[in-house]
Amino acid sequence: MSYFPKGYGGQRRDPEQVKREGWLEQGILAVDVDDPRLTWPERELVEQLGTRLYGPRPEGELRHG
Repeated sequence: MSYFPKGYGGQRRDPEQVKREGWLEQGILAVDVDDPRLTWPERELVEQLGTRLYGPRPEGELRHG
């Protein structure tokens, strides 16, 4: 039997599970600005926070996701 650190080998985790664990364990929040679960004011807040912390997003380029 070999030992692998958490996240290596075995079943891959769902991206939503990774986001949830990041928030619960480390206080890291990963949010898609176009997430349909968010209301319009919530999406605007995410957009404003992202712009303030990391600068404006490039326009016209394809986004991953």
